[in-house]
Amino acid sequence: MSAGGDPRRGDAAADPRGFYTEGYSVADPAHAARLGRWRALGARSKAAHAFDLCSRAGLFPTTLVEIGCGDGSLLAELSGLAALVDGFELSPTAIELARQRGIPGARRLEAYDGARIPAGDGAYDLAVLSHVLEHVPEPAPLLAEAKRVASHVLVEVPLEANRSAARPAKREEAARIGHLHAFDRAAVHALLAQTGLTPLAELSDPLSYEHHAFFGAKLPAAIKWAVRYALWRVAPRRAERLFTVHYAVLAR
Repeated sequence: MSAGGDPRRGDAAADPRGFYTEGYSVADPAHAARLGRWRALGARSKAAHAFDLCSRAGLFPTTLVEIGCGDGSLLAELSGLAALVDGFELSPTAIELARQRGIPGARRLEAYDGARIPAGDGAYDLAVLSHVLEHVPEPAPLLAEAKRVASHVLVEVPLEANRSAARPAKREEAARIGHLHAFDRAAVHALLAQTGLTPLAELSDPLSYEHHAFFGAKLPAAIKWAVRYALWRVAPRRAERLFTVHYAVLAR
């Protein structure tokens, strides 16, 4: 669902389909290519998290659905995790981009209404909601839909309930890209419990130097990455209270 950092438009809560459709409709080819590289970088790390968590839990899915699949960047990476993959997305423009990828094992790549997943109960072994719930006005119903269509659900979100992300400039940037919630680990666990999902494996990631350097100067990015990574290695829960890390959890 996330358009990868480009939204400069209206209200993500009032008109989510329009908000994300515009985010994937970038007229400048150079800018569109840069956003594509950014999404691809994110997709690689998110896919690595999914492979890691499934391995830890002993889950080897045959069928997988990504809910909020965007332009298919992550789904293309996840096609190595399951033989058959489907993707549903709010933005028709993003789905057209996903279809152009020729994703191995892809069956259904479709726009949907953002509420009711067009699949039967228990249709999949794994449902993936990666960087989607922070964009949804009411996350619990969508999480319940993921549980309805899959025996396992993988959720990844940025943990933005922290000191750094609370700064006005950071909150403004989060709103600009459509973030409606600032989660911490406890809030994600509460959502899972509310939906009747039990965590099987979880991980956090302070992100690589490549992520920090993508939009900024190399030296400050290297310093930022080194400091954050060192603190996260020594005290990961304290790090979550100070700055944003990505958090992924596999639940049943």
